[in-house]
Amino acid sequence: MIDHGGTVQRPALEVGLDTSAAPQRLWEVLIDTHQWPVWGPSVREVVSADRYIGAGSTGWVVVIGVGVRVGFRITAFEPGRRWCWSVARLPATGHRVDPLPGGGGRVVFELPRWAFAYTPVCRAACRRIVRMAQEE
Repeated sequence: MIDHGGTVQRPALEVGLDTSAAPQRLWEVLIDTHQWPVWGPSVREVVSADRYIGAGSTGWVVVIGVGVRVGFRITAFEPGRRWCWSVARLPATGHRVDPLPGGGGRVVFELPRWAFAYTPVCRAACRRIVRMAQEE
């Protein structure tokens, strides 16, 4: 579910990938702003006072292809489990880690209805996150 400023909405679409990597390792990759340009196909640069995001973290991202620096704010944060953000004041993707019953985890992107065309980007991000989580 996506929580933007107190409004919880069921995402129109979820994109995820299962892995043998530990859920905690997936989470570490997801919240480390220094890693966002590595796993985020649309992110060229991140500027934030918080290397590891938390509730209310803010900063800027430079979007690939556009080259524009836009502000972001973390709008929902459940440690070890899930975070959502707004980018340029618009509700954006949610990011979630689900533990799997036999071990390992699933990394999930929650997309709002308007972002359905962003599905291939999220699939690529999931693959990169899993690869990064498995490397360490």
